[in-house]
Amino acid sequence: MSNDQYYGGQQYDPYANGQQNPADVTQTWEGQTWDTQYQPAVSYDQIQAAQAAQAQPQPQAPVGHGSQADAYPQPYPQPYEQQYASHGGSAAYYAEPVAVPVAEPAAAPAAPPAPAADAGPAYSSPTTSGNTRVTDAQRARAEGRSPIIDPGMQPAALTALLGLLLAGGASLGSYGLLLPLVLLQGLTAAGWFRLNGMWPARQGIALAFLGGLVADAALLAAGREHAAAAILGTLGVWVLLCLVLQLRSHADPDERMYGLMATIASAALTVVATGHLGAAPDAVVVGGIAVAAAVFARALPLPGPVSLVAALLASAGAGIAAGGFTGLGTSGALLGLGAGVCALVGLRAAAYDYPSRFVHMTAGVALPLTAAAPAVYLLGRALA
Repeated sequence: MSNDQYYGGQQYDPYANGQQNPADVTQTWEGQTWDTQYQPAVSYDQIQAAQAAQAQPQPQAPVGHGSQADAYPQPYPQPYEQQYASHGGSAAYYAEPVAVPVAEPAAAPAAPPAPAADAGPAYSSPTTSGNTRVTDAQRARAEGRSPIIDPGMQPAALTALLGLLLAGGASLGSYGLLLPLVLLQGLTAAGWFRLNGMWPARQGIALAFLGGLVADAALLAAGREHAAAAILGTLGVWVLLCLVLQLRSHADPDERMYGLMATIASAALTVVATGHLGAAPDAVVVGGIAVAAAVFARALPLPGPVSLVAALLASAGAGIAAGGFTGLGTSGALLGLGAGVCALVGLRAAAYDYPSRFVHMTAGVALPLTAAAPAVYLLGRALA
């Protein structure tokens, strides 16, 4: 039998008596969702009106054809009564919309108070990358304080130890002096580049250190009587070599000139340190002990002028004491004073321009002894 049935000349419409097609009614409800936004809901009055329309009596089918519900069951089930009953009634299911409280934005946290001047070392904000503590040099630069930061007691102790090693090696002979001298030259080459802010500079450090080793070899081959020729000859060759290598560089002109000056200065200081090897053994002993006393006295917590005078007096006194054990005698005071003055100049250079801890442990250790090498060589030959 076809579904297109006519009753009384009219086509049967199961939704003609006020019944709504369930497909035309969209179920909406209000509930907590992830976005917590307001969702539209069907009001209670609309539900009551829909129930009243469904409760109206259905029209009777013509006689002989049975009832309409028996002949033609409704193709769509009535889900509303079941859903209302399973959820505790329509009033409970379609509740009035509840206003969702909107959280007010939290007030901006107050700015932390500025740390006091004597509150101790400041630390950067914690991150997963692990920021390091602000160094003393960085804090001094940020606060606009003096760019001079003295190395302190620990580098002074290392300088004193290295000076004593030089004095002890000189008493053993040229080859006994060679080992601490090579250590001094290596610290000088690395410390000068780091003092000038050039790091890593492996090629420049290696070139300067190699110049010191060549000067040592040339002096040992030529003898102490030709020490000046060996040192100056090596220095001239190394300056020319540094110039040629920098001309082949593809860096910017300003950077190339800056690198050339740093390389030549580092090589010159490393070669000049060979003067300890060319000086008389007694002069090296007096000079090493005088430099050790000067830097140690300078590191004491004394006012600036008082510390300077104390360092000079300590170097002169150490020269007199060391001269008594050698053949220099009282003239060791003059040699000790000259070595002390040069050592303080080198120590001042290592303290300039906000140096880092690495600069203090390299240039701050080596430059006092390296700067004292010309005084030890010249005064040692003059007083011998």
